[in-house]
Amino acid sequence: MASKTHIFLAGATGYVGGSVLQRLLSHPKRDTFEITALVRNVDKAKVLNTLGVKTVIASLFDYDKVAELAANSNVVLNIADSDSVEAVKAILRGLKLRHDKTGEVPIFIHTSGTGVFMDDAAGLHDTDVVYADTNAKQIEGLPVTALHRPVDLEVVTGDKEGYVRTYIVLPPTIYGIGTGKFYDLGISNPHSIQIPLAIRKSLDRGQGGVIGEGKNIWPHVELNELTEFYILLIDATLSDPSTAHGREGYYIIENGEYRLYDIAKEYSRALYDLGKGKSPDPTPFTPDEVQKYFGGPWLGSNSRVNSERSRKLGWKPTKTIKDFLESIRPEVEAIVAGK
Repeated sequence: MASKTHIFLAGATGYVGGSVLQRLLSHPKRDTFEITALVRNVDKAKVLNTLGVKTVIASLFDYDKVAELAANSNVVLNIADSDSVEAVKAILRGLKLRHDKTGEVPIFIHTSGTGVFMDDAAGLHDTDVVYADTNAKQIEGLPVTALHRPVDLEVVTGDKEGYVRTYIVLPPTIYGIGTGKFYDLGISNPHSIQIPLAIRKSLDRGQGGVIGEGKNIWPHVELNELTEFYILLIDATLSDPSTAHGREGYYIIENGEYRLYDIAKEYSRALYDLGKGKSPDPTPFTPDEVQKYFGGPWLGSNSRVNSERSRKLGWKPTKTIKDFLESIRPEVEAIVAGK
């Protein structure tokens, strides 16, 4: 009997992590996987146990425990936190220990985000600058102060030192309400971050809002298509060690672009139709609201990218901006209903 592939996943109760774990449980090679999830909630851990997932009650910030779990794993998936340098150092410490003891070069798939490419447009303009995941030199030119960048650099350094193969996934704005057993059972969060946050804050102010003029541009991807990429990458890394990693192992995810105003117009219209907005057209968040609700105008930034490497791996998304726009009203309805 072939040995098991031990997979350690951080982020099982999150929006993306829950979707990936759910998909792993239906993977054709599921019987060859032994999956351990890091979970803080005891009740959720018990439910995961009934579904065939081993759980450890801890957080990503229990560094010694995280290092121990990494040391016992062939594959580590971090879909929990993109900005904790210490947590990633703990994962890498554990993976190095595994390498030193066994000679194996384990796999570390880390989740970053296209927020690393953000500018300070504040919704007032777009940009012609586009980042490609096949252009390592361009990515290496990013300042260390960029969002997610300090962690990304730690990950790449681990690969450079030779004890681990690292892969960095950079999702953009993700849309679509999470569906399936994990979401039905309340294990995982069914909502994304960026647009649902704007919807909730618009609901709080009683009017759909937008940062600045909403002229900024971001990439987008549907949740299930993003999940399929993670599975594709896991399969590729397990079957072919030459799959681009380390310095070349950035995998940007996108299937089109949107302007913030166009999305804001959709949720503003939905809020208005539900009696939760004064106008069907978005109005600018005031400077005070921008600070109160978002801590700054990052939602009005530009982040333009090209997922060349991800597509070369065989990823074939089909959802378009039309699907994104059509997803907004159900998202608003769910949030207004408190779901």
